[in-house]
Amino acid sequence: MKILVAMSGGVDSSAAALILKEQGHEVVGVTMRLWGGESDTGCCSVSDVDDARRVAQQVGVDHLVFNFSEDFNQHVVEPYVASHVAGTTPNPCIECNRHLKFDRLIERGRTLGFDAVATGHHARIVDFNGRPRLARGEDAQKDQSYVVHMLAGADLNYVLFPVGNMEKSEVRSEAARAGLRTASKPDSQDVCFIGSTIGRAGFLEPRLTFNAADVVDGDGKKVGEVPAVELVTLGQRRGLGLGGGDKRYVVAVDVPSRRVTVGDEAQLFVSETPVGSLVWPHDDDEDFVLSHDVLVQGSAHGERSLARLQKSNDGYSLKWARATRRIAPGQTVVFYDDTDTVVLGGGIVTA
Repeated sequence: MKILVAMSGGVDSSAAALILKEQGHEVVGVTMRLWGGESDTGCCSVSDVDDARRVAQQVGVDHLVFNFSEDFNQHVVEPYVASHVAGTTPNPCIECNRHLKFDRLIERGRTLGFDAVATGHHARIVDFNGRPRLARGEDAQKDQSYVVHMLAGADLNYVLFPVGNMEKSEVRSEAARAGLRTASKPDSQDVCFIGSTIGRAGFLEPRLTFNAADVVDGDGKKVGEVPAVELVTLGQRRGLGLGGGDKRYVVAVDVPSRRVTVGDEAQLFVSETPVGSLVWPHDDDEDFVLSHDVLVQGSAHGERSLARLQKSNDGYSLKWARATRRIAPGQTVVFYDDTDTVVLGGGIVTA
């Protein structure tokens, strides 16, 4: 097959290109230029692009660069800023996967006549009841099915995850065997467009207006103050100007009113969570999830909780089997089958 491999400059995508090349496929590597500003973290730095190019040379494949910076700004950066203005907690890496690393890449791959596109994500595509489904990667500690859950329909037949059946140690061993320069390179952990020296506040400050806010208890009594309500997240405990005493957590963020409400940990637990922007691997999966209990994951490596999706005139909500710690509005929830393996869909928590 003729395969377009997304090469981020990390060891996983490097190994993916190597594996496919050694399997006899016609491989072309591509690095997506996404963030146009300064970057020293994540997968968008100049050194990462250089690593991808050099690995492609080592593997013996052509290397391309696609400039998707305008799309990245529109679909990732601008919504990231807007979420802070609205008082929600964004997940930019998921939106990057949704709009760039799969949507745009798949579109470009098909346009150029490739038979498939491949990435270095730790996820698998399996046959489930006669249809392709996204499933967890073999390495439970590195599983990335949560961040690529949006793959659906015909795209499930077009995408390959060459390292999805491997432990991370095996991936590094394969890269080391071939002498790839990325074999021992550390994994990317941070949001690529936020530099390590400026942080989230430094990135947002020139892009929005920070507003101070009162921190109040459940009775509305002021107990502290924060310099920027836009930077406060549900469940936050530090940086609230509360001083010592009992542990108190953010239980509500009201940006328009410039008010942050705190309470004890018990107030973070709920029996129901509203969700929207639902995506399904196949059209009839919604009916299945509405009629079966599913395991729900609310963060990249978070614990799973049992819930039933409900539909009403007000929209959708997850009814938890037992009280579950609240997930911040703007965060993604992903539904798995009862074996905690196969992705059945996903959505975004609403306010």
